[in-house]
This record gives sequence, C-alpha cells and structure tokens, in this order.
Amino acid sequence: MLRREWSRLMALALEEGELALPDVPIGALVVTEEGEIIGRGHNEREATGDPTAHAEVLAIRAAAEHVGEWRLTGCTLVVTLEPCTMCAGAIVLSRLDRLVFAAYDEKAGAVGSLWDVVRDRRLNHRPEVVGGVLADEAGARLRDFFIGHRS
Repeated sequence: MLRREWSRLMALALEEGELALPDVPIGALVVTEEGEIIGRGHNEREATGDPTAHAEVLAIRAAAEHVGEWRLTGCTLVVTLEPCTMCAGAIVLSRLDRLVFAAYDEKAGAVGSLWDVVRDRRLNHRPEVVGGVLADEAGARLRDFFIGHRS
C-alpha cells in the first residue's frame, strides 16, 4: 500500500483511539492486503481492569476471530503509538506481515525506541515496520491527554 493509504488508515486508528477515553487514547486496526479492516481495538485497561487490554492485543484478537485462526499472515497492524514489549511479542506471534505505527514511545517502545522486539534476528518471524505515519497528530493527542491528567 502507498503512504497515502497508511495515512488514511492511521486517521481511522486515531478515531478508534478516542473511544478509549478515559484510558490512554491509543487505537489499532488490523487490515488485509486489500485494505479491509478485520480487527479494531482501543485501550480498555481502565474499563476492564485487564492489564493486557491494549489496543493492539484487542485488534489482533478481533482479527484472529474474524479469520478463524491465530495466524494473521498477509495482514497489517496500524496503531497510533509504538507498541510495548507485550504488544510487540503479540505482533510477532500472530505472524502479522507488517506493523505501521504513528508516534514513537521513548519510555516504553519495543519497536526501536528502547527495544526492537519485532526485528530481533533470533525470532522466527520479523514483520516489516513503517514508523512515524501521522506521528505529529498522534503525539499531540497523547500530549493533550497526559497534560489533562496531570493538572
């Protein structure tokens, strides 16, 4: 897909992230090679009390249910923030072909910022990574969220 298409899908992921409030507004989509959205997720840790209810994990679960198996070969995860170690592991284990993310996470990012789980040569699957798509928009939403929670 073209960068323009990643931007369109990231805009939809940003909208999905708004559904997370009052949790951190992170949204994720799983899309097929044809661009069909087969999984959506937004952070639900606060709503469910589940520490694994990250947007990425929920979108991957929904996509796996949609296709009827755990392998998401041929699919792309689009997410508004660089995944953490748990989510990076889920990306590798679900065999996603590609990860597209917006803002980098200097404090907990596991796709290049602190660690690089998805490109670790010791693992048997390494998805393509496209970072920084609509990073300014995603970063601004996250900054606004945290400023509002610190005041």
